[in-house]
Amino acid sequence: MRLAGPLRIVALVITVGLTWIVVSILLGGPGSGFPRIQQLFTSPENSVTAEPRARKYKCGLPQPCPEEHLAFRMVSGAANVIGPKICLEDKMLMSSVKDNVGRGLNIALVNDVNELLKFIRPLHEGTLVFVASYDDPATKMNEETRKLFSDLGSKNIKDLAFRDSWVFVGAKGVQNKSPFEQHVKNSKHTNKYEGWPEALEMEGCIPRKTTAS
Repeated sequence: MRLAGPLRIVALVITVGLTWIVVSILLGGPGSGFPRIQQLFTSPENSVTAEPRARKYKCGLPQPCPEEHLAFRMVSGAANVIGPKICLEDKMLMSSVKDNVGRGLNIALVNDVNELLKFIRPLHEGTLVFVASYDDPATKMNEETRKLFSDLGSKNIKDLAFRDSWVFVGAKGVQNKSPFEQHVKNSKHTNKYEGWPEALEMEGCIPRKTTAS
């Protein structure tokens, strides 16, 4: 009977000690929060491992351009709401944020036929020309402007019509057609927006010196 008291004390000490050990294991040690408890309630299937972010290069390209090439990325306007973007060598040349885009053809904000002709005619050989449409690129065009763009390497300029989406990179003096061109027709059957086709996005690498071939 006299041993009952000490035995109870020993049993209590052992119970407290075991409880402390279990709690320490679950909590992962002092100052570590509750990672072990979280692991108990998280199945391997539900655990998400953060993947490393893909590296982006100039203008957001997925890979760098070769030497003596210029990185570019262009996005045409979306309907008559979101303006186009033109990025060259990681510098945003045109965008709604810069407040230097307008409806029509965005070539340094040229939107009038006479001004457009004055702008394109005196270009030097090898000059790169970046064009992104916004809202309606074709209404104000005439045959001379279409021929000028054709001479710059466009193969779709002859078919460009009311509210089409168009992005194009050409150069003065080239004889072959440019590989950097996209065109989507305005069609009520395929339009993404009410009255307008989808916006176009184009990116790539252009040689610094474009020569006639």
